[in-house]
Amino acid sequence: MISSQAFVNISFFQPQSFLMTGIPGLEAVHGWISIPFFFIYTVALTGNCLILLAVRRTHSLHQPMYYFLSMLALSDVGLSLSTLPSTLAVLWFDYRSIDFDACLIQMFFLHFFSVVESSVLLAMSFDRFVAISNPLRYASVLTNNVIIRIGVAITTRATLSLLPLPFLLKRLNYCPGKILLSHSFCFHADVMKLACADITVNILYGLYVVLSTVGVDSLLIVMSCSLILYTVMGLASPRERIRTLNTRVSHILAVLVFYIPVIGVSMIHRFGKHLPHLVHALIAYVYLVVPPVLNPIIYSVKSKPIRGAMFRVLRGTDSS
Repeated sequence: MISSQAFVNISFFQPQSFLMTGIPGLEAVHGWISIPFFFIYTVALTGNCLILLAVRRTHSLHQPMYYFLSMLALSDVGLSLSTLPSTLAVLWFDYRSIDFDACLIQMFFLHFFSVVESSVLLAMSFDRFVAISNPLRYASVLTNNVIIRIGVAITTRATLSLLPLPFLLKRLNYCPGKILLSHSFCFHADVMKLACADITVNILYGLYVVLSTVGVDSLLIVMSCSLILYTVMGLASPRERIRTLNTRVSHILAVLVFYIPVIGVSMIHRFGKHLPHLVHALIAYVYLVVPPVLNPIIYSVKSKPIRGAMFRVLRGTDSS
């Protein structure tokens, strides 16, 4: 007769690995699809690393606004590196297997850098609000120590919010025949659907993380933008209003580039279950790949100091 302990051991199953999916329905042309993906990742990593080097080497960019831009670039580098190995492995070599624990690690860092990016965009909104509403106190409010504390708070918040996710997935019992992921990387929502167990806790905690991080950040960013607009409308000179608003354009574009795909992914997961798998895959890639690519382009085009510093880094000349 089998003991109760042995029964527990037999009934609990965790796969050694999952199978990732590339672009559904286009497996025959994965080799060709990998070319634009490789180009996009290269542009994202090169552009964001250039921003980091430009800010580090240019003394005139050692200001709060550019420190926060460096944090944004660093989060974009992390987000790109989180998905690059598995995505290119699937597209180039049709290597679809990912170890269970490696999947959980990738999932943590993928969501970690997404939450960090959302928090950095909020910090940048606060930076612009202080600069526009109270310019005389700007330097005294956003000192280097304050910026360091904000950076530590952002990292701590993302870590504490997301650290339980791998453990919540690790405790679940999985179905032996369900190991196929919907993407070439590991999403929390994607992995938990493979479990043959009650995932209510995972769903509720995942919802809590989204609302308490990205949800709260987006609301505070909207409030900040509204207060900035109210302050700008109080300026007497129309020319001064346009000049002040122009300093916000790059940040507004960065916010839209990040939050529109986030909303798209959320809507697709909640209400788009009837849509083809190809749509789900494309929306997910837009969410993870587009912001790291566009952010360096936006700031290099709209910010003359950043553009000049990046060119000096490329030319290898001294920065001032």
